[in-house]
Amino acid sequence: MDAILAGMPLWLIVTAVGITLFAGFVKGAVGFAFPMIVLSGLGSFLPAETALAILILPTVVTNVFQAFRQGLGAALVVVRRYWLFLLIMVAFLVSSAQLVAIIPESVLLVLVGVPMVLFAILQLSRWTLNLRPGTRTRDELLIGGFAGFIGGMSGSWGPPTVLYLTAIGAEKSEAMRAQGVIYGIGAVALLAAHLQSGVLNAATIPLSAAALVPALAGMALGLRVHDRMPQSTFRRAMLVVLLFAGLNLVRRGLML
Repeated sequence: MDAILAGMPLWLIVTAVGITLFAGFVKGAVGFAFPMIVLSGLGSFLPAETALAILILPTVVTNVFQAFRQGLGAALVVVRRYWLFLLIMVAFLVSSAQLVAIIPESVLLVLVGVPMVLFAILQLSRWTLNLRPGTRTRDELLIGGFAGFIGGMSGSWGPPTVLYLTAIGAEKSEAMRAQGVIYGIGAVALLAAHLQSGVLNAATIPLSAAALVPALAGMALGLRVHDRMPQSTFRRAMLVVLLFAGLNLVRRGLML
């Protein structure tokens, strides 16, 4: 940890704290995008592996807090309601991870990012995609499978999840809990994987633990905004963040 910080001027450390604080705020307000903001921001001046290591513990803790904010009972209700989405997502995530060497990541990121951007723009322009309760099983199989497929390949399964929750008109508290549960499962898997890979090690674990402070402080501020936010404003805010998340996927794909 000291070796990493020793080469960083004070303004870079302050910038890193500010980025993590902002990512926590967005996470608290709309429920997602924490890893994307931290990885994009810190990755602009830190090695990608270091930026990835820093975000892991805050990602796990913020998602656990988000999932259980209304208590264990409320979280279990979400698990029971979205069990099929979760099951198919995890199955596709595990299997598609094996295809990383076959499909170029740059192609995948663009193919995923462009539909996300188009969906967000159409929804923001008042066109609506409303999924009917009668097709729920089919929709969860298709969108959950898609989320898992691109998650295993790119490490980003948030945008399709938000697309689904927006399209079914999930109430904001339920949407927040569902995102916490869905992302939390992936975050725990990410933690285990990178303890084994060496990305999380004696030098980076303290940095990741230190990042918990600005991440949780930002999330607390974001949750205060979320609690005062009308449902219509919450939906629009999710779409705006989804738009930028999609644009970021396209940017990453074009730059690889």
